[in-house]
Amino acid sequence: MIRISQALKIETSKAIETAQSAGDLPAFEIPEISINRPKQADHGDYATPAAMQLARLARMKPDTIAEMIINHFPDTDYLRAIERTSGFINFRLADHWLQQQVEEILAAGSDFAKMDDYAGKRLQVECVSANPTGPITVGRVRGGVMGDTLARLHRAMGYDVEMEYYFNNAGKQMRLLGESLKARYLERLGQESDFPEDGYQGDYLYDIADQLIEEQGNSLADADWETFKDYAEASIFVMIKASLKRIGIEFDVFFNENSLYDDGSVWETLDALREKGLIYEALHPEQDEDLDERPDQEELDATQGEPATWIRMRQLRDVKKDCVVVKSTGEPTYRLPDTAYHINKLDRGFDLLINILGTDHIEEAKDVAAMVGALGYDSSKIKVPLHQFVTITEGGKTVRMSTRKGEFVTLDELVNDVGPNAVRYFMLARSPESHMDFDLELARKQSNENPVYYIQNAHVRCASIERVAAERGVFADDGDVSLLADPRELALIRKLLELPEIIDLAVDELAPHKIAFWAHEELARTFHPIYEEIRALYSDVPEDLAKARLKLYAAARIVIRRTLELMGMSAPDQM
Repeated sequence: MIRISQALKIETSKAIETAQSAGDLPAFEIPEISINRPKQADHGDYATPAAMQLARLARMKPDTIAEMIINHFPDTDYLRAIERTSGFINFRLADHWLQQQVEEILAAGSDFAKMDDYAGKRLQVECVSANPTGPITVGRVRGGVMGDTLARLHRAMGYDVEMEYYFNNAGKQMRLLGESLKARYLERLGQESDFPEDGYQGDYLYDIADQLIEEQGNSLADADWETFKDYAEASIFVMIKASLKRIGIEFDVFFNENSLYDDGSVWETLDALREKGLIYEALHPEQDEDLDERPDQEELDATQGEPATWIRMRQLRDVKKDCVVVKSTGEPTYRLPDTAYHINKLDRGFDLLINILGTDHIEEAKDVAAMVGALGYDSSKIKVPLHQFVTITEGGKTVRMSTRKGEFVTLDELVNDVGPNAVRYFMLARSPESHMDFDLELARKQSNENPVYYIQNAHVRCASIERVAAERGVFADDGDVSLLADPRELALIRKLLELPEIIDLAVDELAPHKIAFWAHEELARTFHPIYEEIRALYSDVPEDLAKARLKLYAAARIVIRRTLELMGMSAPDQM
């Protein structure tokens, strides 16, 4: 399987080297060559601005450089023309080669667009990572879908991928959870109970309390909050796993933050930073002289008027103030255990770490990467795609969400309403940097207006024509793909061949939304008009051409199914 843009980069570089060897171009180090798909079809299938890129290095006019590159371009079986246009070099794919790619797709089947660029490399993706205090809400789902899709895309590029869920089952939140469940348990037993201030008010605790009564009766009436915390945690994790599985997200590892305290990793990390001269104790942080020295709220909370432990963050990255790593109470801030956690992950031998976070954690991510790097680890292996928050809307109104107050939309409720495919696609469709408005009314529609329906219906159509052909006794096994000469047929083949490049791009930029955009705006929008115009089973279509077109739609079915699979969506045969 060829990735055309990648192949053209290699061939263009070879042409430049050959031109240099021949003396037609001067010697210089060849930069990364850019290959793009032109927006206008008359500019070819692919184009490169290489001649303009090299003008300063070669001290020659772009058109002259372009001519030299074309003259020395290696022979290829996939190009029919190479043209020069105002400093650009345009490439046109050969029709016979495009036709043959239908057979290549059919031969690859479900392995189409599976690559080995990163074979032998290990990737860990961490996402969701909600503490087990309640059901998974839609606020956590966007990061989960992003992470799972990135995992699928990286697997397609050859990575060995491990999904990990990071959580903490200790601290104030979990104590409140235990106290909240105990109060609901006693309430269900008809006994007096004081519900904790700031306790968790969701109805799910009544369900857990009822389950606990069914198993234990009233035998736990005098038990402490920890008993209830343990039971709530176990029950909620069952809920979380089941909910995520409904949208195709499953984790290989559940990592408890507390294990970093149990094995001493947190304090070993602090000691290692101290040995680097990066730690000090003080009431106020060291900072640039021109800053207002009044402490901010985070510092006030961390010190409580007593000396705290600070890290010299100003030495590690471009900030104006140091930050607290251990509060005056002796409790670490998030930076310290998170640094220990990332060191743990790197020590496990991963070549790449992807950690999906909300945009409110941007400074935290930078601090942790800086601290990891300060301890001699390669922080460039840590990638942190950030995403904006999700708003659920219905009828133009926003649905508010708060886990503690019990005012939230759970993932299960959303799946029950619009289905798992809509949840995944809508969470994926927009750039992570953009706020996500999840339009319930649009997600429910069973029409082409809904992008989920529009994409899946392309697969349905491919399955349908194959089914009807079989009923009529028409089989494409001996179909001759050289008959696929209509420009619209060739346009569809070109589009099918873009999938490997889209995967490559999404992986390179850690941008999973790119495959969702391509699936709807490129693949589906190319497919449907062509399907409606290029018929295979009409009475006026010769049998040999019908068989060729059946092969084309069988290839399209493979690519559409593969695209849906990479997005974690189903490929229905009927709707």
